[in-house]
Amino acid sequence: MSTSREFTLKGGHVLIMMLLFFGAVIAVNTGFIVMAMRSFPGEDVAHSYTQGVEYNQTLAERRAQAALGWTAAAGLQQGADGAVVEVTLRDRAGAPIEGATVTGQIRREATSAFDQNLSFAPLGGGRYAAPAGALQHGRWQLRAHAQDAGGEALDFDAELTWQP
Repeated sequence: MSTSREFTLKGGHVLIMMLLFFGAVIAVNTGFIVMAMRSFPGEDVAHSYTQGVEYNQTLAERRAQAALGWTAAAGLQQGADGAVVEVTLRDRAGAPIEGATVTGQIRREATSAFDQNLSFAPLGGGRYAAPAGALQHGRWQLRAHAQDAGGEALDFDAELTWQP
């Protein structure tokens, strides 16, 4: 004598299975969205609209800087307390540019959590250095501004790789 009943699939069972399936999909998608927003909120520059509107002025400044003929090279070196960003400035003739004021920012491409403002000290021979401390290994972007005593200026970007 067997008292077991045979299972029959009913509409209520199908409804529960569908709700569980779509609930799991929605939960996973929500998790992905939260992780994506925490790692990159979507705005790279605080005033991106204003920057876009003033882009013609930016292009004019770049043309004036190109007419100067200055060049800049940047790299990361190992220092006593971590990474040191080193910049070399040269004029059109290749001579070192001395006495410039160099400032900048080193940043990660994917997040602004590790951004650092840098103030460079002259080393001589057109070289300038700024301590960056303990950087995570990987790719970094340097955005810098150099200005001499006569008011001539150069804005430049450099891709840097740090592997301590």
